[in-house]
Amino acid sequence: EMFRPFAPSILHEHGHEYFRNYQESPYMERAISFRKEVKEKVPGVVHVDGTGRIQTVKRHWNEKFYDLITAFRKITGIPLIINTSFNVMGKPIIHSVEDAIAVFFTTGLDALVIEDWLFEKSKE
Repeated sequence: EMFRPFAPSILHEHGHEYFRNYQESPYMERAISFRKEVKEKVPGVVHVDGTGRIQTVKRHWNEKFYDLITAFRKITGIPLIINTSFNVMGKPIIHSVEDAIAVFFTTGLDALVIEDWLFEKSKE
């Protein structure tokens, strides 16, 4: 959605590689300009003005999320992933497992991960 662009969650120690005037932002409270040389590597999280509303991630803040981004980096070489709110336009952000499952079955999502469970829609 144009009014709700995707945001990058980035490993804190790589923030300076991707952002000019990098600042820690654990709660997605800052929009910071991307460095020109990396914009084409991560176009899905670069806003039209060249910024990203970043979430910085440190291992001691959120071990599982940090490890997920680290695993993605090992595969792709990119130390960030797309982050967005989990809700549908006009609806509140989900607050329970039941909300998440309802959104999963009523939208175009292909898969949903809750804790150690992976839910996938049938291809049929």
